[in-house]
Amino acid sequence: MHVDHEEARSVFLDQLDAFLDVCGQLRDSDCVAASRCRGWTVGDVLVHVHLGLQEMLLGVVSRSDLAPDADAASYWLREVPSSDVDADALAGVRFVRLLGAAYRRPCGVVGHMRPTALGVATAVRSLAPGALQFQGHVLATGDFLATWAVELAVHQLDLGRELCIARPSTAAIDLTIATIESILGIGMPATWSPEFRILAGTGRVSLSEEQMSESGPVAGLLPALG
Repeated sequence: MHVDHEEARSVFLDQLDAFLDVCGQLRDSDCVAASRCRGWTVGDVLVHVHLGLQEMLLGVVSRSDLAPDADAASYWLREVPSSDVDADALAGVRFVRLLGAAYRRPCGVVGHMRPTALGVATAVRSLAPGALQFQGHVLATGDFLATWAVELAVHQLDLGRELCIARPSTAAIDLTIATIESILGIGMPATWSPEFRILAGTGRVSLSEEQMSESGPVAGLLPALG
């Protein structure tokens, strides 16, 4: 699944704005609410996103002359290289929680993240088409930006487990669904709302018996990405 550079840039920047708008409305009491990410509060998700944006900024400046070896969908199936032999998913969850707990106030991460996000936006606006080295792989710039639009859209939905949160941008929702369905190799039921398709496709919700029956072979393939 390849995404055009200009299309991906537009979707990413719009979704970044949508995510920052939500963050700007959060209070400390909101940041300690549970998220849809197991073991994380809303504030912890923001810490994770901030770390991701820092890593993304490094990717934006890592041009490559090599041919891409992953695209906007297959990227999600690749393992991220690690120099820590003891690293696992639980260690990652604990690290984010400990980092979030270091802030004086639960929503302290919002003020810390905003300059990073604005720096990423500036870098992305001036990014020329080509290829980038990122996490041990090479992606076309459009595919790279598409993965981050998806990342932000999914995590914006993660914030809404207990809170009333604005939905991600329509273009980011559409791109996220397209990414999930490309990985699945089959479309999800049209009777499911766009948000539910994303939550089911990323393992955030379980299917009811009725949804299982109408999903056909899709149920056995979920989640497509975590």
